[in-house]
Amino acid sequence: MSAAVVEAYTPDLSLKGKLRRRWARLVSRRPLTADIDRPIVSFTFDDAPRSAVMQGAAVLECENVRGTFYVCGGLDGRTGPMGEYADLGAYRALAERGHEVACHTWSHLDCGKAGGDEIASDVALNREALAREGLVTHSFAYPYGDVSPQAKAALQGRFASLRALHPDLVRRGSDLNQLPAVGIEGPVGETRAEAWIDRALRQRAWLILYTHDVEASPSAWGCTPDALLRLVRRARAGGAQVAPVGDVLERLEQAA
Repeated sequence: MSAAVVEAYTPDLSLKGKLRRRWARLVSRRPLTADIDRPIVSFTFDDAPRSAVMQGAAVLECENVRGTFYVCGGLDGRTGPMGEYADLGAYRALAERGHEVACHTWSHLDCGKAGGDEIASDVALNREALAREGLVTHSFAYPYGDVSPQAKAALQGRFASLRALHPDLVRRGSDLNQLPAVGIEGPVGETRAEAWIDRALRQRAWLILYTHDVEASPSAWGCTPDALLRLVRRARAGGAQVAPVGDVLERLEQAA
């Protein structure tokens, strides 16, 4: 286990980067063919810091729901801007309690800048490490939400879904190779997520929410346990099904 510190990294926020991500939405598409006839909310945790694995999971479990944790095996036990990352054994315990352990990349690779072969190799390394823990992954999220046409081409067909970070709801026709998601992060994260939950309830659509660390004094990319609890309760009180990403897709396919 490495004790090395993971430095904060900023993906490409230039106009070129934004255009690349938008162009990616037009290629290598795999439309969702099932109808969504009730509101659904999935709570997901990127990078899966230890606080998310411990406190985030505990919040969901106290409401008898489960979430999706996108894991980078290469961060096992290291420390970063969101605190300490959990180890592979902790992720195995998550799965045993009914949560979905899903795939990021091994090294938290920026898929917007990397080539297709490098992306495929890094993802394969991550899946293999998780498989050694008995964890079979069906869902993937692009680290930093950064995506490119070559990333989609390299990963399509390898997972049931590939999740990005552009905000929107999931409906029939949404691209399973670049699913949207809304962040619960920063000072306005809870308020923003509340508005999107209400929109999903009104439109009977699927909302995927994401955050990172879950602690009383979170990083700029995380949220507090109390905020997470309020959002889970808001979704459930409105009649939404709350379930992991992989479970939702499996149920939609069975109903189609």
